[in-house]
Amino acid sequence: MQSSPIVQAQALTYEFVSHDNHIRVLYDLNLSIAAGEQVAIIGSSGSGKSTLLSLLAGLDIPTSGSVQIDGKSFSQLDEDGRAAIRAKRMGFVFQSFQLLPSLTALENVMLPLQLKNHPDAASLSLAALRQVGLSERVQHYPKQLSGGEQQRVAIARAFATQPAILFADEPTGNLDHNTGQRIIELLFEMNANAGTTLVLVTHDIQLANRCHTQLQLAHGTLTRLNQP
Repeated sequence: MQSSPIVQAQALTYEFVSHDNHIRVLYDLNLSIAAGEQVAIIGSSGSGKSTLLSLLAGLDIPTSGSVQIDGKSFSQLDEDGRAAIRAKRMGFVFQSFQLLPSLTALENVMLPLQLKNHPDAASLSLAALRQVGLSERVQHYPKQLSGGEQQRVAIARAFATQPAILFADEPTGNLDHNTGQRIIELLFEMNANAGTTLVLVTHDIQLANRCHTQLQLAHGTLTRLNQP
């Protein structure tokens, strides 16, 4: 018997009002992602890609429709309920690094593990920072790091939690070519070794082409670009 998708959106719609204008970002959108799948979402600037990612991750609430995680209601939960599932099942790499300025690189990576009382928080975090090439920067604060280095700390933080689902919004957008290539390899190593489901918003065609599924978001709906 086929298992339930790990992520599923049904009739997902997202609208808001700005200066008396009613703006519809997503309309009646359906999406099904299997465990271990690699999904790239592409589209023009302003098409709603980041909004879709936030809805799937439960960071925003749809106007109508629903999101399910592991076959169970997710978007209908209250914030505490969604936060509990995010902490247990998800990792995030967003365009805003969301690093705490008062914590070192190592402490930023350790934080989500410490919140789960993980006994190996320090060793897992050091290993993740080593993977992204920041072994020499673990005691530096965000203000002492370049934008690319801050992005790598954010990626290490996502890696360290060993999530079942990794949501990434332009994960290589602030990185030089060589570092970006290494991060791409790490993403796919996570997928291959741990079965992590990857859901990526990207303008990087090379990255998109490596994914099982390539979806284009336009006019509030998704179109599959490659054949299954």
